[in-house]
Amino acid sequence: MSSVAAWGAMQRQSGPPRPLNRRRVLAGAVAGLVSGAAAPALGSTGRPVVVASKIDGEGALLGQMIVMSLRRLGVPVTPRLQLGPTRIVRTALAAGEIDAYPEYTGNAAFFSGTDADPGWRRAETALAAARRFDEPNGLTWLTPARANNTWQIAVSGKLARAENLRTMADFAGAVRRGLIDLCASAEFVESPAALPSFERAYDFALPRERIVMLPGGDTAVTLRAAAQGISGVNAGMVYGTDGAIAALDVVVMSDPLGAQIVYEPAPLVRTEVLARHPTMAPTLDRLFSGLDLATLRRLNAQVAVDGDTPEAVARRYLASVAP
Repeated sequence: MSSVAAWGAMQRQSGPPRPLNRRRVLAGAVAGLVSGAAAPALGSTGRPVVVASKIDGEGALLGQMIVMSLRRLGVPVTPRLQLGPTRIVRTALAAGEIDAYPEYTGNAAFFSGTDADPGWRRAETALAAARRFDEPNGLTWLTPARANNTWQIAVSGKLARAENLRTMADFAGAVRRGLIDLCASAEFVESPAALPSFERAYDFALPRERIVMLPGGDTAVTLRAAAQGISGVNAGMVYGTDGAIAALDVVVMSDPLGAQIVYEPAPLVRTEVLARHPTMAPTLDRLFSGLDLATLRRLNAQVAVDGDTPEAVARRYLASVAP
């Protein structure tokens, strides 16, 4: 798969109607996103820090946390949250129109056109590769959350408990025993980086007649189908930090062999801005390092399931962890 095709297939972003599906984007001019070196200088130290985010609920939540944290430091901030999909936000950062936004480490694999490199499938090496790529562009990746928002598969709790299914190796065994009926998007089923990658890594082949394939990628639908047995399915595609996971009786299969690229959210910031505001980096490092998988799922559930606003959820969370 070419880097342009992979860009469209794998990035972590969607339009507003589907707040938990962050993978669907407009395939764009990758070359325009790669180069950040030509971005203009930002002027005086009094210029507000422009913080953006992508459209989805998690992006807005993390963006609000960044905005509120900087304001607590006394840093002047201009929010431009839910600015657009990955292509728009990355381009704005490279052009100096915004100064920071929460991005996923795995997306740097597509910015750099190196998505076939196995280093992107381990958290530490993915972060190191992202930093190496963007340093010449004048961009700095700060500490990511310990929460991998990659493609995963969830199995109904009833089946998982009955068959002791916890990992993709267990899932592969259940497929071979004819126990799995999966609900997933066409993209998940057909993209070499998604279900076929799992099949290669764990040596199984899920018969296509045992897949309910949807044209869209709404994981709220696939999760509900898996949990409730809709259309006879007992498994569904998910993203690792989906909030609905906490609200449904499902078990997410772990990926010990690293079949999927790691997508950990981290603040991506113009390096010049960090130099102007030296308290930014340590503050945001502490904030994101405290966000583990269970915490981010819980916070996302407050937005996607309970209907709270990202601003309200961010404010409560920051109050709970304030020293």
